[in-house]
Amino acid sequence: MTLPESYKQMFSTVSEDGKLTLALHDKPMPIPEADEIIVRIEATPINPSDHAVMFGGANMAEAESSGDGANKVLTVPVSPPAMLAMQARVGQDLPVGNEGAGTVVAAGEGEYAQSRMGKTVAVMGGASMYAEYRCVPAAQAMPLLPDCTAKDGASSFVNPLTALSFVETMRLEGHSAIVHTAAASNLGQMLNKICQADGIELVNIVRRQEQVDILKDLGAKYVINSSSDAFKEELVDAIDETGATIAFDATGGGSLASDILIAMEAAAARTPTAFSIYGSTKHKQVYLYGGLDTSPTEFAPRSYGMAWSIGAWLLPNFLAKADLEIGERLRMRVAEELKTTFASHYTDEISLSDALDSEIVARYNAKSTGSKFLICPQLAM
Repeated sequence: MTLPESYKQMFSTVSEDGKLTLALHDKPMPIPEADEIIVRIEATPINPSDHAVMFGGANMAEAESSGDGANKVLTVPVSPPAMLAMQARVGQDLPVGNEGAGTVVAAGEGEYAQSRMGKTVAVMGGASMYAEYRCVPAAQAMPLLPDCTAKDGASSFVNPLTALSFVETMRLEGHSAIVHTAAASNLGQMLNKICQADGIELVNIVRRQEQVDILKDLGAKYVINSSSDAFKEELVDAIDETGATIAFDATGGGSLASDILIAMEAAAARTPTAFSIYGSTKHKQVYLYGGLDTSPTEFAPRSYGMAWSIGAWLLPNFLAKADLEIGERLRMRVAEELKTTFASHYTDEISLSDALDSEIVARYNAKSTGSKFLICPQLAM
């Protein structure tokens, strides 16, 4: 096929006068090097991890759109305190979009790159996937099985590898069961399927009864509603039954991480051991990996004993530390189970231009568990 001379790509920019703009820029079509391929992007998800680059600390309640089609621009004011935190990116056009999938439409002369021609591949694109085309190293693209479409493969990396890496982290650190928050999300549903298949006990924390129903329908055994008056008692009971001593918290703010550690310590106290003023000896770990709750994170450290830790968890950091065998094994499992364990479900499919519409932005930026939008760059703008 004949490629266009240029293509549209989304960029986020913060100006000196305190405005963030999200817009589509024209980029010249590159000529692939020997080991590179050009992918026509057909599907790319909006993940929570994309929001930080897209919007930073801008006041999204005041977002406004102007222009039409490919010329649409989203403009958002940035407060003086937020500008201080965003100084390092002022004046820079930052590309957006961590992953996606599409068809290889051109390739360099290298044998490996040429072998990918015409294939549907998934790509983790280094925050540049909100575009009509992407030029990437052929080795960076994961070929999809013949029965998988670009939409099937659009979310092949962030959520699937995160869910699998939670389990790997659990094993590497000597734990045997997991607590997970915002558990009805796409990622949470994947984690449930993994744990059921691998025989791992999982305590799911959600916020609404309909989310309880979603996970129960998937076969989840322990689903705790944080809105329930009996939440803390039910959480202790579930942790006591499962022996969970590691948690992954997607909310980040509020007291939920602290509540989990308190419940772990209370569950440990149910097992008779020699009394110690330092609490239980089994190490309790909570990792914060998301920011659905933007309020300050609250802790009550004197309630946990002395064997506990709270830390941050990030997929790229884990994969960088894991050996090559672990990374390859996880990617192979994703490819093989893409339409079962790692199937993603989307709230809506939108164009690149739609993603700059302030009303649509308000919907996909609402941080609602289970809501996920898919950008389809080939849709008319």
